[in-house]
Amino acid sequence: MPMHAHEVRVTPQQVRRLLQEQCPHWADLPVLPLPDEVAGTDHVLFRLGDALLARMPKVAWAVDQAETDRKWLPALAPHLPARVPVPLHVGEPGAGYPWHWSVVPWLPGSTPPRLGCANEALARDLASFVHALQTIDPSDGPVKTPGSRGSALRHADAGVRSALSRLAEHDDGFAVTAAEAAWDACLATEEWDREPVWIHGDLQPGNLLTEQGRLTAVIDFGALGVGDPAPDVAAALWTFTGAARQAYRKALGCDAATWRRACGWALAPSLTGIDYYRHSFPRMAEHGRRMVRAAISELAPNG
Repeated sequence: MPMHAHEVRVTPQQVRRLLQEQCPHWADLPVLPLPDEVAGTDHVLFRLGDALLARMPKVAWAVDQAETDRKWLPALAPHLPARVPVPLHVGEPGAGYPWHWSVVPWLPGSTPPRLGCANEALARDLASFVHALQTIDPSDGPVKTPGSRGSALRHADAGVRSALSRLAEHDDGFAVTAAEAAWDACLATEEWDREPVWIHGDLQPGNLLTEQGRLTAVIDFGALGVGDPAPDVAAALWTFTGAARQAYRKALGCDAATWRRACGWALAPSLTGIDYYRHSFPRMAEHGRRMVRAAISELAPNG
């Protein structure tokens, strides 16, 4: 089942043709699709030999990422304590494929557990990465647009209200009224009123690479920009559980308002994503359910 309406699925044969036409020095490399268990929501991924990876957008909202990665990641990478996938090539449409695409280094490692990681050392590693990203001069960076992660939460309100209405028709393991109350609490929090900072915007387990439990790389910068840091604080809920969640929050040292907005940025994409991915990507829907329950718990009076 396609994950998205109007999804574009590129084939290994098309990737080989694109390499032959645009990157002949890589044309003889084996092209191997990555297995479904490491699939993401935005790109189809192909190993190119042992050292390279082709990233092929499969949905329209991801089509600009190759260019934004090429523009910003080379400038950010020297300042960060973990590797990032700086593009080696950005390709043109061709071979029946409609969009720009990219070739990046293959970054080795494994991802943390997708439904909750208790590794406190990894939590502190990721907090160090976020701190380093936030200290980079944001003055020329792409400002987050209304509705995107890093903008004011109020811009996500209409989508969340619509999702809550749909979720009321299902049993997803949480009370929709409690989720709505949690969202209201986040929405009532004061907005970020300081200078914007660089954010990754999607620090979920699938976008972190580790070796022996320590962070070695951060990938998928599709939500990169400058704005409110709360979406990167939300990794406390997206990625960590128990003491690791608290270690991450403590290492970032965020104030109470930023923490509530972070809970809002855990809630918003989770509430909208549960129904969207209910049948097409059940693992993502289950991740959303867990995030909603976590946010409800964190925002409870004794949370």
